[in-house]
Amino acid sequence: MPPRNLNIIIIAAAISLLCYATHRRARPAMIVGDALNLIDSYYVDPVDSEALLIAAMNGMTSTLDENSEYIPGAAYESFQDNINQEFAGIGIYVEATEDGGPVRVRTPLVGSPALKAGFLPGDLIVKVDGEDVSKMPLPDVSNRLRGPVGTTVKITVRRPERTTETNTDTAAVAEPDADADNTVDDNTVDDDQVADNQVAEVPYEEKLLTVTRARIELESVAGDYRDEHDHWVFRLREDPTIGYIRLTSFGEKSTDEMKRALAQLDNNFRGLVLDLRGNGGGLLHTAADISDMFLNAGNIVTTRTRGGVIESRFDAEPGTLVDPKKPFAILIDGNSASASEIVSACMQDNHRAIVVGTRSYGKGTVQNILPLQFGRSALRLTVARYYRPSGANIHRTQDATDDDEWGVTPDDGMIVELDEESLIKVARRWTEAAYPALAVEMMSESDDSTVSTSTMIDPQLRRAVETLKTQIEETTPESEAA
Repeated sequence: MPPRNLNIIIIAAAISLLCYATHRRARPAMIVGDALNLIDSYYVDPVDSEALLIAAMNGMTSTLDENSEYIPGAAYESFQDNINQEFAGIGIYVEATEDGGPVRVRTPLVGSPALKAGFLPGDLIVKVDGEDVSKMPLPDVSNRLRGPVGTTVKITVRRPERTTETNTDTAAVAEPDADADNTVDDNTVDDDQVADNQVAEVPYEEKLLTVTRARIELESVAGDYRDEHDHWVFRLREDPTIGYIRLTSFGEKSTDEMKRALAQLDNNFRGLVLDLRGNGGGLLHTAADISDMFLNAGNIVTTRTRGGVIESRFDAEPGTLVDPKKPFAILIDGNSASASEIVSACMQDNHRAIVVGTRSYGKGTVQNILPLQFGRSALRLTVARYYRPSGANIHRTQDATDDDEWGVTPDDGMIVELDEESLIKVARRWTEAAYPALAVEMMSESDDSTVSTSTMIDPQLRRAVETLKTQIEETTPESEAA
């Protein structure tokens, strides 16, 4: 056989194998595509093709783990904004109202165009650029508020007038005499008198606010409180010798934010608290970078792909941003997940920090974001599991029990549960510290005029600080202590 013919046969065989492999992979997609077309053509009622596609993708990912999902267009854009910690908009947090009414402003962000334009917590958004949005769902209103940087948007808000009128003649409803019978006579105060002395229904006013959209940066690193310039102070107000940093997520900018916070502290503290409570995680490399700030050496985390094959190993590099001799505590709770568990497990296994609070969530998987439709949507797919330096498992499976190995458990004697009242107080304090505009509103609505420090209302933080101070006393020479 001539060599030329042999080459032709080999090329034809290679092409045939390639076509066969492609067909095998494409066949399921063809079936899904055919089903979508048949439904679109013959179903008894009109259908939304995009809704069908989303349902099909959700059906596929529902057979995987709970962290794998299809992210459609609008949600993908929002997801990217959260990871990148920035978006183009006016800088407000909005929420749906309980009665299905207009979208409500939760709070304008510090330094945002919305704050400068005069937005207040509680404002109801009724019009955007003249269009009535009072009955639109939250996502539709949010989309209209966002837009290219530098463009302007006119927003009509409805807000309660800040003054209420009451009858100044209070003698008619004076408090009963302490020595008198507490039984109220029907004739003591007539109906007209009661009506005159009730607080009048709060009237509303509408305001037109013009805002220029800007690039809004979302911060992930917070302190105990803000100073007069709205800058975070990374020290406890009641004891400035104790550093305090709260990390809310692990985004693209979190590493630089953490570096700036530690640079501000400049190791000028006796002990440090890193608060990871409520932090649902984020980027793996960010968790590794932040862990490296506290370690001179040692393993941070290891990831393994299908079959337990080690994909990557993150180890600490020489040098730290925090003096290794400084006592260090980490706070976690049941909502501390993923990257939060990487940091807390790393510090615990390397004996660098005490861990205080309650057992973490138990999310020990790594997801990759795989773009679809030329970047208009994406598939969030679990591709690996990660393991703490000790080699122990972190991920909590669906059938796991409390006795199984998963998550991060606080050190001995450091488990501190929070009751519902304490949870509310801690969440309120975080909100007041993060959003000064909202803090004013909350203080005006609160009956509690007393000022409480962080450790007074937060038993977990109090335990961490007490433990740090005990460690400080144990390591301080007597001559220095004197």
